[in-house]
Amino acid sequence: MTAREVYESMRRAWIEDPAAVDALWAEDVVVEVPFAAPGRPKRFEGRDAFLAFAKPGRETLPVRIEDCRDVVIHDTADPDVIVVEYVLVGRSTTTGTVGSAAFIAVLRTRGGEIVHWREYQDTMGMAAALAG
Repeated sequence: MTAREVYESMRRAWIEDPAAVDALWAEDVVVEVPFAAPGRPKRFEGRDAFLAFAKPGRETLPVRIEDCRDVVIHDTADPDVIVVEYVLVGRSTTTGTVGSAAFIAVLRTRGGEIVHWREYQDTMGMAAALAG
């Protein structure tokens, strides 16, 4: 799969089956979240380390992602790397309120798997969406 195809698989999984994203991470993936909230990790090395952190949060997150829109994909000189702009739209599972937040990610793939994911999050937008 190309980097674009891997991202499209990720995008579909966010909406249809969030746990399916786990199969896209390479064993040696590096995940970076430079603007993580204070006290939260900004870097994970390896699929197991990332999933140990991400799975519990995903299972208790009171939001169901309903859409990934306004997607713009920027190709780079490296065919395995893309930069993606997108907006995630989610519904609170407790209040029913719909909110959205913007993201930018740098995605590097190898052999159809994600080997590096650097995500820049609209943390204020996420907080507002979660507050409902």
